[in-house]
Amino acid sequence: EMPPFERSQELRPFKQRKCFATRKDEVTNIKSKFPNKLPVIIERYSKEKVLPLLPKTKFLAPPELSLCQFVTIIRIRNRMAIESNQAFYLLVNNRTLCGMSLTLAEIYAHNQDEDGFLYMTYASQEMFGA
Repeated sequence: EMPPFERSQELRPFKQRKCFATRKDEVTNIKSKFPNKLPVIIERYSKEKVLPLLPKTKFLAPPELSLCQFVTIIRIRNRMAIESNQAFYLLVNNRTLCGMSLTLAEIYAHNQDEDGFLYMTYASQEMFGA
């Protein structure tokens, strides 16, 4: 049983768990080891109650993948069963709903954070006005 403090640490967003310099260094390392992959952070929307937490938040994604393919892979790999009446929304930078046909390279080019990661948030309901 984890102490409450440590558990709450894990629920804090990635940006709050690691300082900017650390995140930037991480991206530099990732890009030197995997020059053909994009560093993506995927986190559950803070008010999400239905969808499970992913076991990890960091992903290395092939740039040519469409957002639709990427979502499918994440859901299948993490056995994220979604009811037929449930939607699965993936927001970029907590605010942008991107077209599912866009490639990750296109999304990354326009939305990467200054630390080099691409941040995405998932939820089962529309989060507009969040």
